[in-house]
Amino acid sequence: MARLHSKRGAMHEINVVPYVDVMLVLLVIFMVTAPLVTPGVIDLPTVGKAGQPKLVPMEVIIREDRSIQLRERDAAGRILSDRPVTRADFAKIFRDPKAPVLVAGDKNVRYEAVLQVMDDLRSLGVERVGLQVKPSR
Repeated sequence: MARLHSKRGAMHEINVVPYVDVMLVLLVIFMVTAPLVTPGVIDLPTVGKAGQPKLVPMEVIIREDRSIQLRERDAAGRILSDRPVTRADFAKIFRDPKAPVLVAGDKNVRYEAVLQVMDDLRSLGVERVGLQVKPSR
């Protein structure tokens, strides 16, 4: 009489429990040893005060009535000029795309007015446009 083999005995199975145990042990070892490893210290080169000259940003101030003031300062922070301008004057004023510009809006001005000024500056190619804020106390 011939013996028949069942299909169940021919199937190969991998027991993953030992692999999970090994991975958990490795995880614990790495968690314990990670704080003990000191990070490499990089000794950066130093330079003197002959770096790039500090660019003083021009300030575009939007008042509550949507009027626009242009304020220019010197490197010490003193105001050189403070004059009213219109958005149409921007093309004559902002010719250097690398010059930084700060946009300051009165806290009661509509957000739309600030965005229109920023959009005008971006369309003129001004690359460095920031918002000026007053820190809270």
